[in-house]
Amino acid sequence: LLASKREGLIIGSACEAGELYSAVLSNKSDAEIKKIADFYDYFEIMPLINNMFLVDEEKVGSNREHGIEQLKAFNKKIYDLSKKMNKICVATGDVHFLEPGDEIFRKIMLTGMKFPGADRTTELYLKTTQEMLDEFSYLGEDVAYEVVVKNTRQIADMVENGIRPIPPGAFNPSIENSDENLTNICFEKAKTMYGDPVPELVRERLQKELDSVIRNGYSALYITARELVKNSERNGYLVGSRGSVGSSVIATFAEIS
Repeated sequence: LLASKREGLIIGSACEAGELYSAVLSNKSDAEIKKIADFYDYFEIMPLINNMFLVDEEKVGSNREHGIEQLKAFNKKIYDLSKKMNKICVATGDVHFLEPGDEIFRKIMLTGMKFPGADRTTELYLKTTQEMLDEFSYLGEDVAYEVVVKNTRQIADMVENGIRPIPPGAFNPSIENSDENLTNICFEKAKTMYGDPVPELVRERLQKELDSVIRNGYSALYITARELVKNSERNGYLVGSRGSVGSSVIATFAEIS
């Protein structure tokens, strides 16, 4: 399916779970590896720490030092393959979080999902250019620069400008006449609480909040919240509101709070 729809797509080979790295790890024949690799537009190699679990789980190398050398050899093999096949080899980070200290949140999440090895430190943070150059220094200075800087820019330049997975905008829900209805509901409630005409202080505060909500397209959300609260109360459930919206005047006058 992906092959039939690949026009306009740029496809990379992914992490150790991808079929290219898996083929190298499994020591498949050069012919098999080349056949697998031919599908991809660019090959990915990743920092050693990304795949250190293979060493720790004794899937690679006879000891830790040997395992690290094996991981380097795998990346070198993928790089050499890119040259033989006239493909692009790119150093990628398989980034899962922004800063090193953010890893604790991923560990918590994986623990909750009962992932084996959830507490393992992966260092899958967004590394600086220099950190990535240091990670691939064993390839030599020129090759490290090629895969870290030159080729990543080449991939970026292949992507058309203006492509967005989600178009710009807030996309608030809409309900017919929600602006007018929210305004009328709030002012009618204000009259029952403060009398008619509504005191200037109350009217100004109410209008200020209504203008902000309506201008930003949120009136339908207030009407929706009001209907949910009313329905809950009709069925005997007390409803409390929280946060800045809960403490707003119009949430009170719309009988949400």
